[in-house]
Amino acid sequence: MSVSTSSPEKGIRVVTVDHPPVNALPVKGWYALADAVRSAGEEPGTRCVLLAASGRGFNAGVDVKEIQRDGRAALLGANRGCFAAFSAVYDCEVPVVAAVQGFCLGGGVGLAGNADAVVASEDAVFGLPELDRGALGAATHLARLVPQHLMRTLYFTSRTVTAAELHRHGSVWRVVPRGELLEAALELAREIAAKDGELLRLAKSALNGIDPVDVRRSYRFEQGFTYEADVSGAGDRVRDTFGAGRAGR
Repeated sequence: MSVSTSSPEKGIRVVTVDHPPVNALPVKGWYALADAVRSAGEEPGTRCVLLAASGRGFNAGVDVKEIQRDGRAALLGANRGCFAAFSAVYDCEVPVVAAVQGFCLGGGVGLAGNADAVVASEDAVFGLPELDRGALGAATHLARLVPQHLMRTLYFTSRTVTAAELHRHGSVWRVVPRGELLEAALELAREIAAKDGELLRLAKSALNGIDPVDVRRSYRFEQGFTYEADVSGAGDRVRDTFGAGRAGR
């Protein structure tokens, strides 16, 4: 697994996740991503952070097999690691642009939902299959991408929504062919990075301060129910079906 940071242009830092086969991150991966985003935003010369991923899709959430193997310790680690990564994106001192390709599921929605802007490829799909994986969470972030009733329908059914649909809702800035995704995201990052660096940081703080929902508190509230599902046995019951077809009822 790797989380790398590069500087393709002045003022722009690109944080790239590469964890084959589907960028489903283990506990350590979430913390590594949080550290990379936070560090990139703290650098004085940074004016925009671009969050990207290599491979088939942007992010497939947590490593469910790690939780199946290591039990409650891994579940708590995943909860805390996701909270750290999502918060790092939201609290990044400068704007964060997410470049999303392929699947953006579970934790991927947490990252994209907390970003300041999203550029997506035509094949990108977004969704929360949490109920099929014995968990809860990230409805907070899906609600930043789609209207409330659509969020609930997607959540209860574990269905996905396309980048084109999100573009119509106004939560995806541009939808482009997959081969053009990075350049399109860089184009937006370049436009942002052309602004005064001090004003950008003030603007990011100001916009976070007027958000109608406290995303940190809201997400931690959701995570409490993930833990409750684990204690009750419902989480394990559903997770045991992971990889063996559609979750049972």
